[in-house]
Amino acid sequence: MKNLRQQFERFCFRNRTKGIPNLMLYVALGSAIVYVMSMVDDSATLYLALCFDRAKILQGQVWRLFTYAFTYSAGNILITAIGLLCYFSLGRAMENAWGTFKFNLFYLTGIVLMDIYALIFNMNADIYYLNLSLFLGYATLYPNAQFLFLFIIPVKAWIFALIDLAMILYQLIAYPWPFNVFPVVALANYFLFFGKDVRNVIPRSWRVNASRVFGKKGPKKTGTIPFNTAGSYQATVTRVNAPYTHRCTVCGRTDVSNPDLEFRYCSRCNGYYCYCEEHISNHNHIE
Repeated sequence: MKNLRQQFERFCFRNRTKGIPNLMLYVALGSAIVYVMSMVDDSATLYLALCFDRAKILQGQVWRLFTYAFTYSAGNILITAIGLLCYFSLGRAMENAWGTFKFNLFYLTGIVLMDIYALIFNMNADIYYLNLSLFLGYATLYPNAQFLFLFIIPVKAWIFALIDLAMILYQLIAYPWPFNVFPVVALANYFLFFGKDVRNVIPRSWRVNASRVFGKKGPKKTGTIPFNTAGSYQATVTRVNAPYTHRCTVCGRTDVSNPDLEFRYCSRCNGYYCYCEEHISNHNHIE
């Protein structure tokens, strides 16, 4: 599974410029046009023609499988404008971090998964969960980014992400079948694309403490290489110049000073630069 994910990441990187650039710009502008037209037209003809409707889709109106992405509305025009601007910014940040191809695939996967489940169980595909997957994705890439709650109180992204995930868990338990599973299916694109990186929404200090309590490991053994002609002697593998294997280029932490951290190498930096799990998606690329 790990090799499959690595191959997928390489494929996305090789094709990172393909797809629709600035996808969220078109989605935000389209949603704004639909919202304004709905305010002008009391019958909301355009809005209703774009909404997800299983019966009409089966009658041949297949565009509804995708056009409900343009039906975002928060009721109030100011809140709607702020919401569209926010989702555009989140999507733009993810596209910059991932590349156009991977972000397009992420967004399209969310739409298709909701379409399939909604068609099978005769439900309404909701743009809310598509936007929520964007926010969770952004919060996973940039957990320490701050949002102003009530436009006053600064709150970090990972806090909102944990609240949203807790609400999804509550719906899974409290809602009747098949409505309880729909939020999980709708966010399957988030879990599929991030994999174990989903844990980044949990503060590192929490993860370290949890690993110490539930998965405490003993000290790592020194690797040895036996030689058939060496009798009772064994050669010990040591690093003379560096007492560590990986070191983060941004914060300087190593696999020795912080053994619970994961380290990766950035394919976009010009050179062999290593970063910890907190900075692999949050650093300035070295040209």
